[in-house]
Amino acid sequence: MADHVQGLAQLEILCKQLYETTDTAVRHQAEKALVEFTNSADCLSKCQLLLERGSSSYSQLLAATCLSKLVSRTSNPLPLEQRIDIRNYVLNYLATRPKLAAFVTQALIQLYARITKLGWFDCQKDDYVFRNVIADVTRFLQDSVEHCIIGVTILSQLTNEINQADTTHPLTKHRKIASSFRDSSLFDIFTLSCNLLKQASGKNLNLNDESQHGLLMQLLKLSYNCLNYDFIGTSTDESSDDLCTVQIPTSWRSAFLDSSTLQLFFNLYHSIPPSLSPLVLSCLVQIASVRRSLFNNAERAKFLSHLVDGVKRILANPQCLPDPNNYHEFCRLLARLKSNYQLGELVKVENYPEVIRLIANFTVTSLQHWEFAPNSVHYLLSLWQRLAASVPYVKATEPHLLETYTPEVTKAYITSRLESVHVILRDGLEDPLDDAGLVQQQLDQLSTIGRCEYEKTCALLVQLFDQAAQSYQELLQSTNSATADATVQEGRLTWLVYIIGAVIGGRVSFASTDEQDAMDGELVCRVLQLMNLTDSRLAQAGNERLELAMLSFFEQFRKIYIGDQVQKSSKLYRRLSDVLGLNDETMVLSVFIGKISVRKLVKLSAVQFMLNNHTSEHFSFLGVNNQSNLSDMRCRTTFYTALGRLLMVDLGEDEDQFEQFMLPLTAAFEAVAQMLSTNTFNEQEAKRTLVGLVRDLRGIAFAFNAKTSFMMLFDWIYPAYMPILQRAIELWYHDPACTTPVLKLMAELVHNRSQRLQFDVSSPNGILLFRETSKMITTYGNRILTLGEVPKDQVYGVKLKGVSVCFAMLKAVLSGNYVNFGVFRLYGDDALDNALQTFIKLLLSIPHSDLLDYPKLSQSFYSLLEVLTQDHMNFFASLEPHVAVYILSSISEGLTALDTMVCTGCCSSLDHIVTYLFKQLTRSTKKRPASMATDDRFLHIMRQHPEMIQQMLSTVLNIIIFEDCRNQWSMSRPLLGLILLNEKYFADLRNSIVNSQPPEKQQAMHLCFENLMEGIERNLLTKNRDRFTQNLSVFRREVNDSMKNSTYGVNSNDMMS
Repeated sequence: MADHVQGLAQLEILCKQLYETTDTAVRHQAEKALVEFTNSADCLSKCQLLLERGSSSYSQLLAATCLSKLVSRTSNPLPLEQRIDIRNYVLNYLATRPKLAAFVTQALIQLYARITKLGWFDCQKDDYVFRNVIADVTRFLQDSVEHCIIGVTILSQLTNEINQADTTHPLTKHRKIASSFRDSSLFDIFTLSCNLLKQASGKNLNLNDESQHGLLMQLLKLSYNCLNYDFIGTSTDESSDDLCTVQIPTSWRSAFLDSSTLQLFFNLYHSIPPSLSPLVLSCLVQIASVRRSLFNNAERAKFLSHLVDGVKRILANPQCLPDPNNYHEFCRLLARLKSNYQLGELVKVENYPEVIRLIANFTVTSLQHWEFAPNSVHYLLSLWQRLAASVPYVKATEPHLLETYTPEVTKAYITSRLESVHVILRDGLEDPLDDAGLVQQQLDQLSTIGRCEYEKTCALLVQLFDQAAQSYQELLQSTNSATADATVQEGRLTWLVYIIGAVIGGRVSFASTDEQDAMDGELVCRVLQLMNLTDSRLAQAGNERLELAMLSFFEQFRKIYIGDQVQKSSKLYRRLSDVLGLNDETMVLSVFIGKISVRKLVKLSAVQFMLNNHTSEHFSFLGVNNQSNLSDMRCRTTFYTALGRLLMVDLGEDEDQFEQFMLPLTAAFEAVAQMLSTNTFNEQEAKRTLVGLVRDLRGIAFAFNAKTSFMMLFDWIYPAYMPILQRAIELWYHDPACTTPVLKLMAELVHNRSQRLQFDVSSPNGILLFRETSKMITTYGNRILTLGEVPKDQVYGVKLKGVSVCFAMLKAVLSGNYVNFGVFRLYGDDALDNALQTFIKLLLSIPHSDLLDYPKLSQSFYSLLEVLTQDHMNFFASLEPHVAVYILSSISEGLTALDTMVCTGCCSSLDHIVTYLFKQLTRSTKKRPASMATDDRFLHIMRQHPEMIQQMLSTVLNIIIFEDCRNQWSMSRPLLGLILLNEKYFADLRNSIVNSQPPEKQQAMHLCFENLMEGIERNLLTKNRDRFTQNLSVFRREVNDSMKNSTYGVNSNDMMS
């Protein structure tokens, strides 16, 4: 007993050290000791003792966290009885201690939610023991306010937990649990939360009382979690949140047909403090987004009427909207009015004229206060963009009034952006123009809004542009004008050029008239005249933002007015001819090319000076500064990329000019070579000189994407300086700040960008270059593996980043088409084998989880794998079983990756493997001469582990049927081969899916599968594959339609478990 007490005391001390100490070393030691405790055999019993007898909140938190890890582990899971005991213990613990520290209560509720989710399908005597969630919390709801908060938080956290997939358990298991929870419990929980909210709103709540305030907040969170549930497993990412529909099950219809649910949340908004109202608005956003098919036309009109009335009431009483969170959520709610309902439905709402007036006034006021909540403006512009785009299609007789209010919105946006310029410069604020993504998003929306009542938009733009351009010209001509005044006018002109480009681009959304083309001509003339003025000043002073706006304008003009479909008699070209003498698109294009041509830049004296004097004497950042970090030299690559592009303009085949340009780099290489040739040299200086040099060279190599210039660089660096790079890798392999730039330079040199690596037929340089590549990969790989275990927080920088570059380098050289790899084996050269074996050794040193956790590593690995399976399948087929299994497992995991590039690479690799296997199996069934028979190790492995290919068939089919498949074509290519290799398994899979459907849907699903294989032959010829891909598109659409029309009781994921 004394040992237990002493052990608990020690754990409490460690917890205090972990959470309270400021000494990093002490905290690290405490963390290490607690990790050992978590992995110890008696962790479970000690956690219970900590909860019972621990004197600090930190020890209780440790116990709850450890128990969560224990119940979550996939290997050696806890027995069912033990998990039931823990669940019951946690509930009793919370019930008897309602005043625990908030973070302890949260951790214990998280533990309950995790146990319940993972045990959802566990039975004891035919009873699903973890499903009685509402019964579990009833006793909390019938007690004090503190107990009520705990009960509601349990339901809220459980809903959230079940809705979120985790990486430690299969996605298919998550889907099964989520579907079952949705069908059995979610609606009851939502109904309970609404009833409790009604009770709360019916009482005179004292919201100054912290506990009552907390209860209301938890109830609103619970309601939101129910409405935000992923009902059909679409797993949309949050960035697309405002385009999606809430797929409420049909069984929930009663809650939405009854207007009291909607009314409840609108009433709550007006009766609770502003700090809680964002949650109410979030719930209203979800309710406003319920799928259209939940209602018939009459029901939808009634629902929309109540929704619009609620919005009108908020606009008429805007006291809470100055709060940024309220404002943001309300803007989202307004956007949903048009994304989920048609303009023809909105205009029929009784109060539509009043509501559209209030919304217009709200939008104009919001745009005028441009500095307030800028990230919310997107939703308001989205609403008006959709309204304006619907005008040509609305058939209702009721007036939409957009011709009155849309110009007001357009004017407010344009004038507010212009007025912001002076304030931003005066107060030193962040300029919105620097956020290119945000500006482009808003301009895309304005392009449609501005085209509605286009005459008014053009008249406004012409007036504002003429004023700004005249002021600008006068300031340039004046000798005593302030620079700040000219900068303000440049800023205003920048916005106007962007906006003019946007509204011209908006022409694509509307049927245009000759009059509108003439208006476009007026705007274009003004921009081109401004361009002539700014170009004449480029040598003295240019404005980068204005130049970028010009380029944006060119792009919009090109899309609309240049091309075969454009009428050459367009009034736009007539206006350009009258004012500027530009008669057709060819002449306009020549103006554009003249503007963006680098040739103008090369003629500038400052640029010529840089090309002739790129040394540390004139540019201090090119020097060797022992005070700065090696990583600070990254800017040098960008600098030399720019110089390289400028040099290429007039370089041609002039080798003397190239040699002259390379003199500073030649001197640097000779200096490094001199240092490395002696036994005693200044290592820091050598490293810094080399790192700067290879970063410079990488910039030049990146810029030289033409054969002539790149071959000059290649002949300069090979063979003279390649040994220095190899020596650097040997010496400093353990220092990533040094090796990564060297490896990246090599990866750039072997990259056949724009077919720049073209050697003469008599040249061995392609093979010699690959030998150098192989040598560098082998040298680095073998040495980096000697480092042993690297701490997790350092593993990417120290090891994985370099490995990733090696993978990218190998991929570039293998797919470059300038080396015949067959000659290596033919002449006994082991360069290819060395590179591939090093790749395997490096790969096996990386856990599967790391392959997907680090995006650059996963992209380089899966791209390399795609090349290997396409062109070096013989090497792949000769791998040891454990290596082949590792690679196949990595492909299987990559199929479900979020990164589309990774997923597509996996599909392609799998297709090559499956095609190879199918061909081998087809050959083995034919009688062939003994000399042609091969003992194919890979084929043998597949026969030993058929479940690997079956699992991938299951995964691909699951993604195509149940997920938002963004690369369907790529997924379809390996699927046919997988089916032909596993015909019996596919038949079982098909039957499982069909049988899991509701009885009335089974025939339709069976027919979908019949149509999928309709006309498909038992081969992998291109014609057969293309037919299958077409069939698959139809199959996916029909299956999705079938499941959407059901009541979402589909438990089709059973077949994937």
